[in-house]
Amino acid sequence: MEIWNRHFECMDRKGIKNVQSERLRETVEKVYFNVPYYRNRMQEAGLGPESIQTIDDIAKLPFTTKRDLRDNYPFGLFAVPMSEIVRVHASSGTTGKPTVVGYTRNDISTWSEVMARTLTSAGATRNDFIQVAYGYGLFTGGLGLHYGGEKIGASVIPISGGNTQRQIQLMHDFGSTVLACTPSYALFLAEAIQESGIKRDELKLRVGVFGAEPWTENMRREIEDKLSIKAIDIYGLSEVIGPGVASECPVQEGLHINEDHFYPEIIDPETLHVLPEGSTGELVFTTLTKEGLPLIRYRTRDLTKLTYDKCKCSRTMVRMEKCLGRSDDMLIIRGVNLFPSQVESVLLEMSEIKPHYLLIVDRVNNLDTLELKVEVDEAFFQDKISQLEMLRQKLQNNLENALGLGIKVTLVEPKIIERSEGKSKHVIDKRKF
Repeated sequence: MEIWNRHFECMDRKGIKNVQSERLRETVEKVYFNVPYYRNRMQEAGLGPESIQTIDDIAKLPFTTKRDLRDNYPFGLFAVPMSEIVRVHASSGTTGKPTVVGYTRNDISTWSEVMARTLTSAGATRNDFIQVAYGYGLFTGGLGLHYGGEKIGASVIPISGGNTQRQIQLMHDFGSTVLACTPSYALFLAEAIQESGIKRDELKLRVGVFGAEPWTENMRREIEDKLSIKAIDIYGLSEVIGPGVASECPVQEGLHINEDHFYPEIIDPETLHVLPEGSTGELVFTTLTKEGLPLIRYRTRDLTKLTYDKCKCSRTMVRMEKCLGRSDDMLIIRGVNLFPSQVESVLLEMSEIKPHYLLIVDRVNNLDTLELKVEVDEAFFQDKISQLEMLRQKLQNNLENALGLGIKVTLVEPKIIERSEGKSKHVIDKRKF
């Protein structure tokens, strides 16, 4: 099995810990002197840069949450002047404001490096044609895979998402060997290929690199069967760097975390205490080499556990299990992060709509669907059908503009949505993970 950076990916645990300790000291010093938010939080805890000497001291440091990113929107957590930021990406936030991430030239280089590791661990080489069908733009998926592919010397096809018939045409004509997209889109492509009349043996695909949304082992088997490829799981967060945080190797016994760049912890989401090795809990990351947006103990809300023993592939980097769920109410739909509170903020801006709603998430033809059922104010529900349709279309447009996601809107009569004396249930997720 090929390994991109054997020095770090196969380093013994003592060596990894030494690297992490040195890089943590540098990161803490950087945020203390350059990010007022972190300096204030550390001072409140009675900490200075000298308080952190080894990676074991990390538990002294405060946590960072998505709310902290929102409260410091857009650039308040950047640790360098904007003149050093060469790229800005963003993902959806909890109130309609995006979570903004800034990259220096060195950050882009780091991103390319960890993505080169990701693609190499999936079996990609300089002889491959990598079809990148993740979205390009503010979303980190497309460009992350793009730069990783170029780093290993492969030929990159930057087709982006959608346009399925063109995807199939280029896959066939260019001889794509590696497919990078969401797992649900991979299944959609598989069915479209069947319907196109193109025989599987006319395609050269051999491996897929899939992430940005939850998927099951059953879904993996279905993708591998329908596309006749090896389906590799990858994991990343825009806030931490994008794709490239962790990835499977062909052994497929967990995702190797690039822990020389991203230090992982598992905590109890209620007590916030670090859990013993092998425990399932919330995944927390500290970036060890990021310059533009270094993050200290960032709570991902993803639930998993870590394994530290050496993998059969000979990599020693810690492995994380596929995420088992989340410790908050965030949904991931077609690679887009969505919080019910984002929907509520749109509803509350329209007087004709009542804040009683239900989000129904499903998977149809292997693609995620999202429907909103929402009550209309009684006075407006008596209006003509044409006026209700105009209201429905207005709400749908407002939601799609705010969420960056297609959504079906269904208006219902007052008091149709079930009420609860406890915490309101706003989401029904019918997908099988």
